[in-house]
Amino acid sequence: MNLSDGREVRPMGTDADMGSIRVLVAEDDRAIRELLVHHLERDGFTPVEAADGQATLRAAREGVDLLLLDIGLPGVDGFEIARTLRREGRGMPIVILTARTDEVDRVVGFELGADDYVVKPFSPREVIARVRAILRRSGMKQETGPQTLRFGRLEIDEGAREARVDGRDVGLKPREYALLLTLVANAGVALSRDTLLERVWGYDFDGDERTVDVHMRRLRMRLEEEHRLATCLHTVHGFGYKFSQA
Repeated sequence: MNLSDGREVRPMGTDADMGSIRVLVAEDDRAIRELLVHHLERDGFTPVEAADGQATLRAAREGVDLLLLDIGLPGVDGFEIARTLRREGRGMPIVILTARTDEVDRVVGFELGADDYVVKPFSPREVIARVRAILRRSGMKQETGPQTLRFGRLEIDEGAREARVDGRDVGLKPREYALLLTLVANAGVALSRDTLLERVWGYDFDGDERTVDVHMRRLRMRLEEEHRLATCLHTVHGFGYKFSQA
């Protein structure tokens, strides 16, 4: 299957049982909600939709396996929904979706029991990848298996956790691989250094932005110098980095 930006995605495994996993998409923006529903369905999940706070609480109480929760829902906001569900003892994983970038909001979300935090605008593929990762951590069985992503000569095998050029393993270290996969999952989208630190090293990492720069230099050396890959890792000056073949 080829995506519109030229990526080839080859599923590895079967989708036979994924449809039993119910993911509640609580988002009042119809376009975003429908986009997420489309990608969830395409990947074999069973999406459930809610456009306001009360509908979200009803659907969550009826039983879902994971909640994609917009903070800015009308009626009852996402923070109050997370607080209510955790107070009721409901343990489904919660991924917060928000346009807010304040650190305080992230801290509040995690303190209320959120499992992950995605800032808009986001890549639907990144959201799906995070859903899968959280379900794996929670022990829920998934049958789709990892995928292989292709960008011209570059191939990223999620199952083997390898990046290959012309079929040859580049030999990335774990952090280098995680950094590349994060950028690839958001192809064409600029990610700030702070965002990359949080997603690759974790929220509690006690380092600074120079850590990202050091790993980016190593990635470029391996891909662009050692394996002669055309420039695909771009610096967004004063902000961060993005992956693009253009």
